[in-house]
Amino acid sequence: MDSGPLDDLDRRLVHALQLDGRAPLKYIAEVLGVSDQTVARRYRRLRGSGAMRVLGLPHAGRFGHIEWLVRVRCTPDTAGGVAAALARRDDTSWVSLTAGGTEIVCLTRAPHRSDGAALLLQKLPRTPRVVDISAHYILHTFFGGPTGWHGRTRALSDEQARLLQPRLAEPPPRGLRVPMREGDGALLAALASDGRAGYAELAAATGWSESTVRRRLEYLRDVRALFFDVEIDAALLGYETEIMLWLTVPPAELVSVAEQLSQQPEAVFTAAVSGQSNLVAIVVCRDIDAFYDFMTTRIGALRAVSHVESAPVLQSVKRAGRLLPAGRPLFPSR
Repeated sequence: MDSGPLDDLDRRLVHALQLDGRAPLKYIAEVLGVSDQTVARRYRRLRGSGAMRVLGLPHAGRFGHIEWLVRVRCTPDTAGGVAAALARRDDTSWVSLTAGGTEIVCLTRAPHRSDGAALLLQKLPRTPRVVDISAHYILHTFFGGPTGWHGRTRALSDEQARLLQPRLAEPPPRGLRVPMREGDGALLAALASDGRAGYAELAAATGWSESTVRRRLEYLRDVRALFFDVEIDAALLGYETEIMLWLTVPPAELVSVAEQLSQQPEAVFTAAVSGQSNLVAIVVCRDIDAFYDFMTTRIGALRAVSHVESAPVLQSVKRAGRLLPAGRPLFPSR
């Protein structure tokens, strides 16, 4: 498939899957007003080419897990190898090369506060070319993950979007914890590779019956311990520039600034983190000129921000899902 921008039907299909990653293709076709075969063909082409895939992802907080953002600064000749080693780990995601190819940023999850970053750092490739390492505990996610990216394609009409919204139970209390049961690890691993995997495939992965898989999956969705997302290169939607922002904000202004930043169409992710830069964000813009406008107008208008560090994302070595087989990157280098 050509790596250029998607056409209108592709965008509507992507938007539909962003709303409900497990919606039957037949139902999506009905809502879009096209044939089943057309939607199935478009989906197979997008997924088969590696341009897009649907992922089932855990909400770390629901399982009582914690998340760390780890920054690893390397010499340029080492960064690619270190990033590849981090990407191969099952406990990492969002492994990116930034800052001219000399810094790696990744997300790691751990079941306990004392694990995670420390264990990850112990297993980094031992090389003197790793210059500096810092780990930032994610204190609170304001936007991203289960909430999705509201700068998505916006290709559907309001009525189409309403019809495709999944019908879930009322959200549970924020502090609800979901115990991991035997088989959940295998279920989540399978969904992290293919969020649309069939019940028979998931039953084979877990050793459960198909009816048990269905009930567990529906329960995890209802309690917001599992959500479905579309992994797609923002460039295919017309966004060529992806930037990580590390901001320093007075604690009394942190929530206000984070909420204002989260409302920006360019925002993909915002979270409060430990460390001197206490707010991190990922934004996508049409091009570098659009990012300049974003910095000087939207970020510039946030008077409480005392310091901003920006780092362009040069390559996404690994995104939210499990790493694809060797030789088949989901997205090319930028």
